[in-house]
Order: sequence, then C-alpha cells, then structure tokens
Amino acid sequence: MIKYDEKYYYNLLKIHTDTARRIVDIRYKFIEDNILSIDRLPEPTILDYGSGVGFMKALAPEWVHQVDTFDIMPVPTTGITREKYDIICFFDVLEHIPDFSDVMPILKKCKYAYITVPMKPNDLTWKNYKHFKPSEHIHYFTDDLLKYIFEYMGFDFLVSGSPECPPRQHIMSYIFKRRQ
Repeated sequence: MIKYDEKYYYNLLKIHTDTARRIVDIRYKFIEDNILSIDRLPEPTILDYGSGVGFMKALAPEWVHQVDTFDIMPVPTTGITREKYDIICFFDVLEHIPDFSDVMPILKKCKYAYITVPMKPNDLTWKNYKHFKPSEHIHYFTDDLLKYIFEYMGFDFLVSGSPECPPRQHIMSYIFKRRQ
C-alpha cells in the first residue's frame, strides 16, 4: 500500500516539477477550450481536490481568480474555503476514493467537474497496463461507467479527451456540467 506521507510529497515536488508544469498548462488549456469558450466565467474559482503538492495553485494563470487546494496527504493546503466553486478538479483522484458518496457533498459546490483518470486501452492486458496498481487504485473506470456515475450525481457530460498524452500515458480527461 502506498503511504501518502511527507516523503511522498517531497519526492513529487523534487522529481516532477518540469513535467508538472507541462501537465498544468495542458489542464488549464483544456479548461479554456472546453469551459471558458462556452461559459464566460470571469476569473473562475477552482478547487483542486486531491491537490498533491499544489501545482494547479502554484502555476495558475492570471485569469484564474482563486485556486483552493485540498488533499489527505500531510501537505500545505488552503482547504475548502468557499461555499461554491466554478470548477472542481479531481486529477488522478477518483481511482483512490473507496466510496463516492464521500465526494458528493463536494460536487454539490460546483458548476463544472473536471476529472482525469487512468483508462486501460482495450489492446493492453492488465499485466502490461502501467496504471494497474492494486495496492493503490481501488477503482478502474471505463468511459461509460464514469459518464454513468456523473450522470447519477446530477451532471451532464460535456467533453472528454486525452490532452495529457503525452507526456502521460493512458490518462483520460472529462468535463461535466451540473444540471440546472
């Protein structure tokens, strides 16, 4: 079992800074292209749920009003400071959460949910799949399953894609919008 402790945190910070910058830029571009292009959110507020070392906050572009960070690791976070957010991000988080009812109250605070999850290609065996980590990942998603879960929680599917690949492998990004 992976231990999300101070050592894990500092290892992420030290090793992955350049790659993290590229990924954060890709994520903000995905927000611009798929949320801001259809919904003029002046200076959006964002909650990065499962924020890890906080790269989304540290590297936020000027057009973002506020990024709050929350994580279970013993890392510096802002916590959840607002009653409502324009966007709540779950980057590489949902596969670790045992019970999705734990995040339902958080999801009620947002207009948009932005999710990234590992997604096994059909042509790979589990043995050869990089993200098959039984000691770390509790859930494995299919496209249909993830869409169904968010539809059940009151969201409409907007867009999906794999903008982080490269530099990453087999990661899918999704944006959902809360039903009015």
